[in-house]
Amino acid sequence: MQAIAISEFGGPERLELREVDDPLVGPDSVLVRLRAAGINPVDYKIRQGNLTGRIPHVLPVIPGWDAAGVVEQAGPAVTAFAPGDEVYAYCRKDFVRDGTYAELVAVRDYAAAPKPASLSFEEAGGLPLAGLTALQLVRDEMRVGAGDRVLVQAAAGGVGSFAVQIAKDAGAHVIATASAANHDYLRDLGADEVVDYTREDVVAAVRERHPDGIEAVVDLVGGEVQQRSADALASGGRLGSITQPPDRDALAARGLRGHYVFVRPSAEGLRTLAEMADSGRLRVHVSEVVPLAEAARAHETLEGGHVRGKIVLRP
Repeated sequence: MQAIAISEFGGPERLELREVDDPLVGPDSVLVRLRAAGINPVDYKIRQGNLTGRIPHVLPVIPGWDAAGVVEQAGPAVTAFAPGDEVYAYCRKDFVRDGTYAELVAVRDYAAAPKPASLSFEEAGGLPLAGLTALQLVRDEMRVGAGDRVLVQAAAGGVGSFAVQIAKDAGAHVIATASAANHDYLRDLGADEVVDYTREDVVAAVRERHPDGIEAVVDLVGGEVQQRSADALASGGRLGSITQPPDRDALAARGLRGHYVFVRPSAEGLRTLAEMADSGRLRVHVSEVVPLAEAARAHETLEGGHVRGKIVLRP
């Protein structure tokens, strides 16, 4: 099969289109012929070698963890899927090697679910990692619910776009940060308020509108943004992040709670996202669909920042 692979870590030029062996299919796995593969910031971090201390890597590496396609083969222990089924999956494994920038991928059955019927393959391919990340942070870990006022930092990106919609679906009042060009986009997704982080101090703007503080902050930036975001919270508020674990002790000393999520594969979560999409409560914005051979250009675009929604590869 054809795939994009890297033999050494480095810049986008390390991504090469090459012929590789088809994946091996285990007894609990399905072989999926990909129709679309979402691109995520973690992909270029893997290409750069920045995750070698957290997950084992085996070179050459085929990047990519998002997939949407059609089952070609099911292992003998698989009962939920059969050849011909349309599926989508978050294909993270115990080590980084056999990713989704390819024509075929083998994935364990617990990491896949039926593709949302209302979504195209490209839309479905952009949903798994970012959608599960937002779902596990906003709903499962932070337990955002009706009446909560929630600030979503970097709301126009992949995870942010889903976090806005998932929080709104839970009944929260959503405050989203983005540059002015994305304000209408975020309001269309359900944001109740938007703050232009390029022109305003976000915490000051939130405190001006909500002097008593708010209940939750979804941090998708990290660093100083994460640290300052705590100042927007009311007593008992919670700060959740996917970039780095908040300092729980420092937050607790202020009467606040810290939450962190490193996203996990979950067929149940994918089924929840599919139900939300098929009922019209979750949309996937695909900013660009890129041929597999142009993966390097797609990485350059994503690394440049300010991508609205998702970039998707088409094998």
